[in-house]
Amino acid sequence: MSEGTTAFTPRVFSGIQPSGGLTLGNYLGAIKRFVDMQGSGIETIYCVVDMHAITVWQDPEALRRQTRELTAGYLAAGLDPTQSILFNQSQVPEHTQLAWIFNCVARMGWMNRMTQFKDKAGKHAEKASLGLLAYPALMAADILVYHATHVPVGEDQKQHVELTRDIAAKFNHDFKTEFFPMTEPVIEGAATRVMSLRDGSKKMSKSDPSDASRINMTDDADAIAKKIRKAKTDPEPLPETADGLKERPEARNLVNIYAALSGETVAEVMAQMGGKPFGEFKPLLADLAVDKLAPISSEMARYMQDPAEIDRILKDGATRARTIAAPILRKTYEIVGMVGA
Repeated sequence: MSEGTTAFTPRVFSGIQPSGGLTLGNYLGAIKRFVDMQGSGIETIYCVVDMHAITVWQDPEALRRQTRELTAGYLAAGLDPTQSILFNQSQVPEHTQLAWIFNCVARMGWMNRMTQFKDKAGKHAEKASLGLLAYPALMAADILVYHATHVPVGEDQKQHVELTRDIAAKFNHDFKTEFFPMTEPVIEGAATRVMSLRDGSKKMSKSDPSDASRINMTDDADAIAKKIRKAKTDPEPLPETADGLKERPEARNLVNIYAALSGETVAEVMAQMGGKPFGEFKPLLADLAVDKLAPISSEMARYMQDPAEIDRILKDGATRARTIAAPILRKTYEIVGMVGA
């Protein structure tokens, strides 16, 4: 693509950290949407962002296992590595090379405003790694090294996509070019933010001390059904309409999960389920969850029995990713003024 070109090929990029313990939230909020997008006719590139993972300490053996487990989750959920490009970030050095350029474009004030850094560093920002502060620039590089036009993200990552746009705009302005696109975040779906089964006001998380608060993608059919049946609810039956869910976080969460798993809208679910007591609704949700999730759990276990095959898929994906990333990085270096680019 030449300098000054403004028409970018539609391309989707997104990634997930291999931090272990894939949950229903990861599946509905990200992986399922990735799988749905790969048949849309737009090129799709998906990444296990292992370089992001090490912004906080990772045990090396655990990181290797978690990288393979996340890859197994992608594959078991239906991601086709011949339709989409699937790789781990550290095998494509162009990500970190472009990130350095972006470190020099982004401003400290921008980084200090990132809410995720504040949340993760807490009161100990002085002891946080430099990588944790700078990782939004690496995220921008992840996206822009492919000239990605769309990024499916959760609501909590929207700020980072906005920063990516700021970095692209400043680079284009500083170097009087239109080389990088203004990437659009894609935030949609009934359950892009899945909440705890024990507290509908909190996001479902692998770090919650209660295993009953989440459905793990490695849970078998019995565990999935048991957790749904024991999920916290209020004493009233389901409301007749979606409006009635607004002040009922646990009910809203379970309806959202049902909608996301069934592929229906919340309004369509309420048309069928409105007025039902939870004693009727929960078994229906449990059956649906088992039907959709248990086969993924079994397939993940099968993939994890063959780590060499997972590694082969990641290596092949990295080779394909570099055919896109390398020319974009070379052109970036040329624009910046690097000799030999």
